[in-house]
Amino acid sequence: MNLPSPDTLINRELGILAFHRRVLAQADDPEVPLLERLKFLCIVSSNMDEFFEVRMAGLKEQLRANSTQRSDDGLTPRQQYRAVADMAHALVDKQYELLNRDVIPALAKRDIHFFRRTHWTETQAAWIRDYFLRELMPVLTPVGLDPSHPFPLVLNKSLNFAVELSGRDAFGRNSGAAVVQAPRALPRFIRMPEEIAGCEYGFVFLSSILHAHVGELFAGMTVEGCYQFRVTRNSDLFVDDEETKNLRQALQGELPQRHFGAAVRLEVADNCSESMAAFLLEQFELERDDLYQVNGPVNLVRLMQVPDWVDRPELKYTPFTPALPARLANKEDIFAQIKKGDILLHHPFESFQPVIHFIEQAAADPNVVAIRQTVYRTGTDSKLMMALIRAAQSGKEVTVVVELMARFDEEANINWAAKLEEVGAHVIYGVVGYKTHAKLALVIRREDGELKRYAHLGTGNYHARTARMYTDFGLMTCDEAITADANSLFTQITGLGKAGKLKRLWQAPFTLHSEVLAAIQRETDLATAGKPAAIVAKMNSLLEPQVIAALYAASQAGVKIDLIVRGVCALRPGIAGLSDNIRVRSIVGRFLEHTRIFYFKNEGDELVYLSSADWMDRNFFRRIETGFPVLNPKLKKRVIAEGLKPYLRDNVQAWEMQSDGSYRCKKPGRAKPYQAQGVLLELISR
Repeated sequence: MNLPSPDTLINRELGILAFHRRVLAQADDPEVPLLERLKFLCIVSSNMDEFFEVRMAGLKEQLRANSTQRSDDGLTPRQQYRAVADMAHALVDKQYELLNRDVIPALAKRDIHFFRRTHWTETQAAWIRDYFLRELMPVLTPVGLDPSHPFPLVLNKSLNFAVELSGRDAFGRNSGAAVVQAPRALPRFIRMPEEIAGCEYGFVFLSSILHAHVGELFAGMTVEGCYQFRVTRNSDLFVDDEETKNLRQALQGELPQRHFGAAVRLEVADNCSESMAAFLLEQFELERDDLYQVNGPVNLVRLMQVPDWVDRPELKYTPFTPALPARLANKEDIFAQIKKGDILLHHPFESFQPVIHFIEQAAADPNVVAIRQTVYRTGTDSKLMMALIRAAQSGKEVTVVVELMARFDEEANINWAAKLEEVGAHVIYGVVGYKTHAKLALVIRREDGELKRYAHLGTGNYHARTARMYTDFGLMTCDEAITADANSLFTQITGLGKAGKLKRLWQAPFTLHSEVLAAIQRETDLATAGKPAAIVAKMNSLLEPQVIAALYAASQAGVKIDLIVRGVCALRPGIAGLSDNIRVRSIVGRFLEHTRIFYFKNEGDELVYLSSADWMDRNFFRRIETGFPVLNPKLKKRVIAEGLKPYLRDNVQAWEMQSDGSYRCKKPGRAKPYQAQGVLLELISR
């Protein structure tokens, strides 16, 4: 199969930033509750942090290595860096413009204030000075810069202050500069007492307090300038697969280095002097394009706490209670219910509790002899992990495949792995060179003298908190073919041997890619024969060139293709003669769209697969993933009715991709507004 030409593909890095812009648009939407708009600003900051730590860091590594390798869309590393830097700067400028022009003034109108230094009353200034002397000054360590005090090692994403000084100190030194590092334990904003603030919710930024009183740290010297700054570093971990004998130990040794990787971005306050900005860039070996001057705190992520502190329900999304399937509402024997027929869970509209109950009941059930589960992200406080620990303590055979290389969750997973090993569970770290990204749990139970298998397969992680924020499907089944496949997959990961043929599951890195291509080809053949053909696929990212080429060919044959891609999509829709029959849309709303659904019309015998995998190179070839069929006709209709049709109809939170790669927000116009997530909340939850 010929791969797509570069001019028919969208750059991955620019596609990721385009998604962050769509998230930022939520903060710009007056229909979104005010405190939720603030949250979206924070989410963009968190997303951008990871973008620089991983994606931009990779680009800068290529530049340092003088790489000439072009991206799929034909750009050199330097061209990519230039385009990405321009887009990132524009995005950050827009973010702070929204914060200062819209969100903070709107909060002030609702009596939620962030007090700037220039607006403190005498009473507030006195309280702030006392707070500085009592709570901050004892834990701050100023570092004067001179030959015996070189520039300090600055941790990744930590808050720091560069101070310009004049005068001589007690030892006659006059270096003219110092650095003050704010300990991570310090809050980045402080709530004033009501009687001091003059309102119920009054906050002051830590940076404002330090700016006002940093002179206290340099007795007898004059502060000429004080500028907050923050450096972002390369946070990708490197573990040599060939040299590593114990992956957990290797990662434990590597994790601390994440704080001190090569610098990739410098954020400073917009009042930073030109000379200080140049000095800091030199210290971190960065270019001018790596400098981001911002009008406000250099780390907006910490503002995510504000909505939790402010008790104003009218400024937040309406709370909801996730539903429970009728068969599970009374906490009946979950295995008996699964035996009656497959159970489909649609999170967050339906509760994640049945998944927890599934493992907890298995841990307590004397008839259960073994539990096997994959863990990619699960959180630091997980009922599921505690249930597995109890199961192992009670003598059950517990096998947990823990993915230690789950980015930014490595430490939590290492801790769970250690706790599980301490109680005798079999802990497997997957297969070297392949991340275990499949979401799979298998329970083996003795019934009437025989062993019966039950499985849960999902599109999302075993993480109770994100299950309230991410859309995902989960399937509970005791179908013999599916559970036998699940058992084979676990055996394959934990043991050694060639990959056996699975009956129901599609599995990466072996069959998932070829099965997806084959399903696309079937629709192409049907369309070529003049028969109705259609593909609908929902995922987080679409990048893999062979799949894109197959979709282009299907479109040319007349297959109607709808793609719901939340994040980056390298395919260009609507190109005459190439992708006329392809529509691409992205849904951005209250919940993070995380579901992976693959639908093929299949000559009327509809094929519906749920999956842990996106259509990306890494998911097809460098990860262990699963795609699993929805076989029950009623549940298949539910997946289509809840997971696909509402998103194709959405005219409020949908962004339609244009042939040039840009996105246009869908507007209802004269039509009745239809918001998929809102409709599903009303339809399913309580």
